[in-house]
This record gives sequence, structure tokens and C-alpha cells, in this order.
Amino acid sequence: MTVYVALLRAVNVGGTAKLPMAELKQFAEELGFDSPRTYIASGNLLFSSGLSEAQVREKLEARLAPHMGRHVPVMVRTAAEMAAVAKANPFKDAPGNRVLATFLPGSPPADALDQARGVDGERMALGKREIYVDYCGALLGRSKLKTPAAVAGTARNMNTVAKLAELAQEAA
Repeated sequence: MTVYVALLRAVNVGGTAKLPMAELKQFAEELGFDSPRTYIASGNLLFSSGLSEAQVREKLEARLAPHMGRHVPVMVRTAAEMAAVAKANPFKDAPGNRVLATFLPGSPPADALDQARGVDGERMALGKREIYVDYCGALLGRSKLKTPAAVAGTARNMNTVAKLAELAQEAA
């Protein structure tokens, strides 16, 4: 069995796409995932499964779509991958609530940072399947940063990434 962390995109953000975490946990149980639990209300699900990452993602997306009335992209990482994302944070000098890791379905293009628009002091770096952004004193909610490569992904701040990595390691 593999411990996974599933990160749902655009759920419970800004008052839209409401999904109670109790329902997300119930969906995971219905899909046969072991020991599902959620962490905060932003679409973070931890569980164990004998299925592959792709199979887990497909099952979750298929289960969520009719309930949400739209496709909900899900990024899936193993416990080890979540720990690696936390460890690889290139902006450890910045507060964790100010640094985001945008989780992508695949590797970011080599020119992803060159394609970014609206950069106003933010620091950015590429990860294996992530893009890291340090908002450097710019208020996160006021930044005009647009990164085309990140559109298909979902972001979590490094405090959340670290906690998810910790919870996933404990479950492993």
C-alpha cells in the first residue's frame, strides 16, 4: 500500500466550489481508499491505496465531477514526494505562509519562469513537478503574477506542504 496526498484544485477557495471535507473523506472511503483523512478545508486528502498514482487521480476526478458539476483536477503525490517537495523548498529563508508550491500534473516546461508575467519582486524556482514562488513582501492576494505553466496546477503554502508531508510520513 502506498500513502498518497491528493490535492484538489479550486475547491473551497473564495466561496466557490464548496466541498465539505467530510464528503471528500466519504468519497475516498467509497472508492476503497484506506484510512482517508483530510487536512484543513482546502481540498487536501491523505489515504493509502494499492492503486497507481494515475488510477487514484482518475478515480477521484471521476467521483468528484458529478458531485461538483464540473471537472476538478487532482494532483497526487506519495508521502515521499511530499517530503521531497518540502525539503526542496528553495526559499527556506522566507516565511512558509508566503512561499507557495504549485503542484503540477507533470514536469514544468524549462521556460516556465521565462513565460511568467506581472513579476514584481517575486522569486520563482522550478521543482520536479512543482513551481515555487516566494512572494517577498508583496501581499499574496495583491500579486499580479501570472505563470501560464501553473494554470493546470494547484498551490499550497509551504506550511501546509510541511504539515501534509508530516501527516503522510506518520501514515506510512
